[in-house]
Amino acid sequence: MTNYRVKLTNYAVGQLLEAVRYISGVLQAPDVALRWADRLEAEMAGLGSMPARYPLIPEEPWHTEGIRKMPVDNFLVYYWINEEQKTVWITAVIYGRRDQMDQLHRMPLP
Repeated sequence: MTNYRVKLTNYAVGQLLEAVRYISGVLQAPDVALRWADRLEAEMAGLGSMPARYPLIPEEPWHTEGIRKMPVDNFLVYYWINEEQKTVWITAVIYGRRDQMDQLHRMPLP
């Protein structure tokens, strides 16, 4: 079984930090924010083995670009696989109740 490196785009890092700040500050739940970030990190690291286990999203142009979606609690993690470099690129971390199509349009494509 091939292992892949898992990396985050700057866009995904920004979204992750925004979510942590919101949970910690606005919701005043820093412990919850820390536990969520730890769980999210573990789930994303798990993509290092068998990253294709989550399906391509059906919407275009993201389907053609190879974008996949992994649910983690109330969030959706969008990513693509670079087979040549054996790297999984996390490209977005989006709260599940947000308008996914609007958020996908903002997400940089590979």
